[in-house]
Parts: sequence; structure tokens; C-alpha cells
Amino acid sequence: MNKTKLLFVCMGNICRSPTAEGVMRAHLQKVGIASQVEIDSAGTHAYHIGKPPDARAQKAAAGRGYDLSALRARQVASVDFERYDLILAMDSDNIDNLRRDCPPEHQHKLKLFLDYAHAFAEHEVPDPYYGGEAGFQRVLDLIEDAARGLAESLQEHG
Repeated sequence: MNKTKLLFVCMGNICRSPTAEGVMRAHLQKVGIASQVEIDSAGTHAYHIGKPPDARAQKAAAGRGYDLSALRARQVASVDFERYDLILAMDSDNIDNLRRDCPPEHQHKLKLFLDYAHAFAEHEVPDPYYGGEAGFQRVLDLIEDAARGLAESLQEHG
């Protein structure tokens, strides 16, 4: 059976997208389909390649039982557009960057992650980098909701 391949994308791959990767892994484990899905995260910019997630993101995630410590930032590569089934951007700026680089035959794979959220009306996961702890908690609230929705979608269509 082919695995569904998901790529979560933000700007630098140290706050939102690694949080989404960690949360999604946990939700897939919880619903019993982790073995059917491959997950990664990347950034549209090369600011933090090889670095672990932001310490504040790790602390907030750990407070809810998610371990992001093994993750390392990388930049989206051209091969990602072919490799992944869904490329989930955290906001409109990053999906615009992806659309510019993505070949036409793979454009259908690009979506906003919060399209899968049910409890929140927002369409974008705000960048918490320049804010305080509350921003990282808000990011987790939004990502947990979208991860549940995406896991349900994968179960239904998987």
C-alpha cells in the first residue's frame, strides 16, 4: 500500500511547520493510521537550515505532550512538489511562494493547512516568532484542530 505523503510548510521551518509535523504525527498515532502516512516539514526560506525548532515552540509543544526535539529545519526543494501528495502551507504568503515554484502539474497539491480546521474560522496560522508565549499556544490550538480534521479526512479517503 502506498503511503500518503504530507509536507507542512512555513517560512523558516522552526515554529509553525515543525509544530504541525509533530502534532500531526501524534494525531495519526492516536487514530491508528500513522503507518499509512509519511510526514515532513520545510520552509520556503533558507534562514534556519539544519537548526532545531525554536525553543519556545518546543516548550509549548512539550507542554501538550509533543516532542519536536529531533526535527531539523530544511528548505522546500523542487523534488518535494513531485514527492508529496499534499503540501500544506501555514499562511497565504507561503502558499504564494509555493505556487510560484510549483510546476503546473502539481499545483493541485498546494493547500492551506487550516482548510482542515473545524473549530476556528481563521485561514492562516499566524507566525509566533516575534511574539510571546500566547502566540505559540494559539498556534498549537489552530494546528491541533487542523490536524484532527486532516486525520479525519485521511481516514475517510485513505
